[in-house]
Amino acid sequence: MHAFDALGDPVRRRILELLSDGEQTSGALTSAIRAEFGISQPAISQHLRVLRESGLASVRAEGTRRLYALEPAPLREADAWLERFRGFWGQRSDALGTELARGSRERRLGRRHDGGDAPDAAHDAATNAAINAAIDAAADATVALPSTQPTTDGPTRKNGQ
Repeated sequence: MHAFDALGDPVRRRILELLSDGEQTSGALTSAIRAEFGISQPAISQHLRVLRESGLASVRAEGTRRLYALEPAPLREADAWLERFRGFWGQRSDALGTELARGSRERRLGRRHDGGDAPDAAHDAATNAAINAAIDAAADATVALPSTQPTTDGPTRKNGQ
């Protein structure tokens, strides 16, 4: 199973977020996921199994406890694949950062005031337009990832049953 297959589920993404803080017991993971998503312990065990089989998580026994840890190699592979797409949003983000820095510098130097000076007011309007254009461009280039938040929808039913 490829990392993206495993990452497609919000429960598994949340488990990985929890594991990013360090090794966790299966009990701690189960408690956190049950509280957030309201799913059963067997369902959580299945998600943990998928993460193990995809190589995203490892497990080790310590007495009767099972300790899960994040395995970074599959995430690095996914990151390497995404690298070729970063150019689509990187330049627009850089432009937005430049405009935000310019506005911050102008405020710090005291150039912004109540708009009584026509050249400054025109410059403010031009800066605001440039910032808005950069924000719009960045929003158009953003890749939407599915949320890790639980949904309130019930299970999907087939054939209207």
